[in-house]
Amino acid sequence: MFQPKRKIPKAIIAAFFALVVLIPGAIAQTVGPAKPGDWGIVIQKRDIGSTAKFYPYSVNGKPMEIFAVKASDGSIRTALNTCQVCYASGRGYYKQEGSVFVCQNCGNRFSLNQIELIKGGCNPVPILGADKTDLGDSIGISKAYLTSMAPYFARWKK
Repeated sequence: MFQPKRKIPKAIIAAFFALVVLIPGAIAQTVGPAKPGDWGIVIQKRDIGSTAKFYPYSVNGKPMEIFAVKASDGSIRTALNTCQVCYASGRGYYKQEGSVFVCQNCGNRFSLNQIELIKGGCNPVPILGADKTDLGDSIGISKAYLTSMAPYFARWKK
């Protein structure tokens, strides 16, 4: 039996194109690579161990916090100290208990070895390779990137 082909509405095609091509490109161009002097936070690699080191930062007077920790494979992992799910509660930040981080809003436990490897869900917002720069003895996180992430801390109550 012959079935006619369905036409996909142009609005759906345009929306798909915007989501997949235009929006990610615009976001990447907004932050872009940092130049010397553009660093909001510089993390000295020698200071990082298996106990997280927390770095305060503020955007327009609103506090934020970033942390860095050394995973069991020796790599330095970085994240915003706010939860990808619970951040709007104001209590979606993490405290370290041994080798896990515990969300202070929902109690979810997250292994330090998973930081930066898992994105989405109830875990710390990862600062991925494209959002930080290896400076040799240190890691730089740009002011532009930190400013773009400030909405995660709008209700932060740490």
